[in-house]
Amino acid sequence: MTVRLMQGNAACVEGALRAGCRFFAGYPITPSSEIAELLAQKLPPLGGKFIQMEDEIASLAAVIGASVGGLKAMTATSGPGFSLMQENLGYAAATEIPCVIVDVQRAGPSTGLPTAPSQGDVMQARWGTHGDHPIIALYPSSVSDVYLLTIEAFNFSESYRTPVILLMDEVIGHMREPFDSDKFQNVEIIDRMTTDVPPEWYFPYDETRAVPPLVSFGEGFRYHITGLFHDRAGFPTERKDEIEPWWRRIFAKINDNIDRIFMYEEDGVRDARTIVIAFGATARSAAHAVQLARRRRYKVGLITLKTIWPFHESLIEELTANAHRVIVPEMNLGQMALEVERVLGRSKVRRVNRVDGELIEPRQILEAIEVA
Repeated sequence: MTVRLMQGNAACVEGALRAGCRFFAGYPITPSSEIAELLAQKLPPLGGKFIQMEDEIASLAAVIGASVGGLKAMTATSGPGFSLMQENLGYAAATEIPCVIVDVQRAGPSTGLPTAPSQGDVMQARWGTHGDHPIIALYPSSVSDVYLLTIEAFNFSESYRTPVILLMDEVIGHMREPFDSDKFQNVEIIDRMTTDVPPEWYFPYDETRAVPPLVSFGEGFRYHITGLFHDRAGFPTERKDEIEPWWRRIFAKINDNIDRIFMYEEDGVRDARTIVIAFGATARSAAHAVQLARRRRYKVGLITLKTIWPFHESLIEELTANAHRVIVPEMNLGQMALEVERVLGRSKVRRVNRVDGELIEPRQILEAIEVA
């Protein structure tokens, strides 16, 4: 057994390397800087590349370019840098370029509280870039989660040719927990799908495939990449019979696989009268609050979200069907609660919020359970 004390940001690095990441471009920003610092040390001995860019806009641009060249690539940032990445995030979604963006959140907006935790980028992860676009966003609640979900972020990115966002809060990024690497020896690693057709038959946006293969530049396959609406060869188009099918396809490749993409844990949900839905560091407080409530004979269940986007509406409806009240604690003023309310109705949902740069405490969630 190989057990060591590991920081959340360090687990992200270990997970990325295990997934096959060989390119990182980024700009230092608290509380994500350890990810860049560790990858600067660890990538070169593996033949990988580390580049500190001039800003976060250029960072994601470089990541997209590296991915087109065939490397599994990622960047890491926090809220202000994540804001700068939004245009290139939309470009990656439109051009279907695999990449991973890690956002270790801090209190905001603007420069906010650089060393304080927050969960304020939940809606930005979904809607930050303009226009309709699909997205996958994952959210760990432990150091082991960080490792596994970093690998899953790369797996989903390569499987569905899409950018994937790994959201953390400062607590998860900086906390340290025992980590047993032996438990993850058999974790699945998914590499990029390629093609066996000759170059003249290859179309990178083939409308007959939910996820067309992406052949790396430099391998003799010539094709075009543009953020404009494009045909199956990647060239700009204004033909309605090409635009709408393409748009629907890039949504369908995510939505049709939501049962695989949406990850969660449930505890005592089926017979609960009150259910707590939480994620990240707040889920840790929620777990303790649920334990305390059960000692007081409350019928309480807990749903810990590992995937926050896409949001599995039908599953959440099913899991909460017998509950009288659903409590959503989060370190913002109710971003995930808005999504839960949209599905279940406002009357069924109670919010527990905190935005002063401190972690929500179990007692705050327990008070909401007792009122409910």
